Amino acid sequence: MKRLVIVSLSLALVACARPQTEFMQGYGEADYIYLASQESGVVSELFVREGDSVEVGAPIFRLEAGRIDYPLQGASAQRAALAQAVEAARANAELARVNFQRTSSLLSEGYVSRARYDADRATLNAANARLEEARRQYAAASAEIGLWRERRSDLDGAAPAAGTIERIYHRPGEVVGAGQPIAALLPPQNMKVRFFAPEPLLSRISVGARVLVRCDRCTEDLPATISFVAREPQFTPPVIYSLEHRQKLVYLIEARLDAPGAIRPGVPVDVRLAPE
Repeated sequence: MKRLVIVSLSLALVACARPQTEFMQGYGEADYIYLASQESGVVSELFVREGDSVEVGAPIFRLEAGRIDYPLQGASAQRAALAQAVEAARANAELARVNFQRTSSLLSEGYVSRARYDADRATLNAANARLEEARRQYAAASAEIGLWRERRSDLDGAAPAAGTIERIYHRPGEVVGAGQPIAALLPPQNMKVRFFAPEPLLSRISVGARVLVRCDRCTEDLPATISFVAREPQFTPPVIYSLEHRQKLVYLIEARLDAPGAIRPGVPVDVRLAPE
């Protein structure tokens, strides 16, 4: 019994004598890009799977286009009819202009009355007004077609950046609302680490400072740059990785990795300040 007590006391003394480490615990975090459509509808096609690597502009999803195509076709037919109306109004305006010019010449020579001149001028003004109205309606129809085409293009989702498809939220046949995410994309540059610094180290930590990140899968320390330092402290990290950090006043820190490497979202990491 005495030997057991002695061994226990020895272990306790060793633990107390353990040198303080400047490693800070944290985890990998990601800023995802949530891919969605500005239109609501039914997912008709999905071009990717979770884990796929995609390049910029790669197709991701497509929604059914029936609800957009029908009004688009109607607007196109209306614009075609208005185009014919514009041509007819232009011909009438040209004819009225020619008649008015001839009447003006004849009036100066005394061959037509002033009333005829006024009537032809009124006809020209009315023809020009009809032409302007036809052009206005044609422009409005063209703008409406442009709007419908833009809405149709919103049915196709493409990757705004190169990265990995991390999550699929909706699949073909499912109904999605406008702005509702269909897939989550993670570009490599959006990977970061979150860790918690004890108050004594805070004076050495600032935005722009360099740190080294270590993880179980990392073959070497990964350099990173601090991008965020919390102003408010907290007493315990939301995820506790070490008994040493319990009940301590710590600050949330974020750092952007030079190259993500083996760091993935949720992976526990150890972080230390880079040597100066």
